[in-house]
Amino acid sequence: MANVIRRQTPAARLGRGLLYGVLILAALFYILPLVVMLMTSVKPLSEISPGSLLSFPQNPTLAPWIKAWGEACTGMRCDGVGGYFWNSFAIVIPAVLISTTIGALNGYALTKWRFKGSELVFALMLFGCFIPFQVVLLPMAQTLGWLGISSSRAGLILVHVVFGIAFTTLFFRNFYVGIPNELVSAAKLDGAGFFRIFWRILLPVSAPIIVVSVIWQFTQIWNDFLFGVAFSAHNTQPVTVALNNLVNTSTGVREYNVDMAAAMIAALPTLVVYVLAGKYFVRGLTAGSVKG
Repeated sequence: MANVIRRQTPAARLGRGLLYGVLILAALFYILPLVVMLMTSVKPLSEISPGSLLSFPQNPTLAPWIKAWGEACTGMRCDGVGGYFWNSFAIVIPAVLISTTIGALNGYALTKWRFKGSELVFALMLFGCFIPFQVVLLPMAQTLGWLGISSSRAGLILVHVVFGIAFTTLFFRNFYVGIPNELVSAAKLDGAGFFRIFWRILLPVSAPIIVVSVIWQFTQIWNDFLFGVAFSAHNTQPVTVALNNLVNTSTGVREYNVDMAAAMIAALPTLVVYVLAGKYFVRGLTAGSVKG
């Protein structure tokens, strides 16, 4: 059969060109603040003025980044945001792993081991996605005090795990709904138990939704400010709190280049995660919506 070559009409080419033009303008609009931050962070202070915000640096330097990392003042201490950056990792990694694991087990139990009232349990957990954070500040502070982990990394990890479970359960529940129940029933007939079925059948096909859960939780926890400022002491504060303290600490001339460098340092992990795994996040969400 001869191949048919379809030629676009001038109107179709014009429409496609306009579409790409609008998309490019939208992309430039959204990326412009990041570009301004990056350019400002490598400018000497003498090049920064209200009229030169969009100008390219004439003498690029990494001195603002070095100062932001290890010398900038964040309140009474002048040791930069480096220590707080690692504090954030110490909080984010266990919180993401624990909340994702619990969410996977919850989603599995609510879809493949349904019990009386399971739909009510899921509805109540889903309600947790819409509770404003401010509502639970006082009860959570009291709970952390009872447990003896207030103002500690362990307390912040617990807070983020509790608030993340609702979202991770929703993700995994919607994904597991699309997996045939016959697979689980056959495994039960062969004598497999709850955890064996989860480990051998559900977990191997869960990679897309695991990526979604990890990226979602990582981003939410890393960017959190409210819980970080409410439930941490100075030596356990995440980088977002340190960034706020740095920007609001004034010891003379405002060093906008150092402020922008600190903001870039705080934003780098989430930027890297989305650049490297953004397409898998979209695929995972699509898989969950189709299967659900």
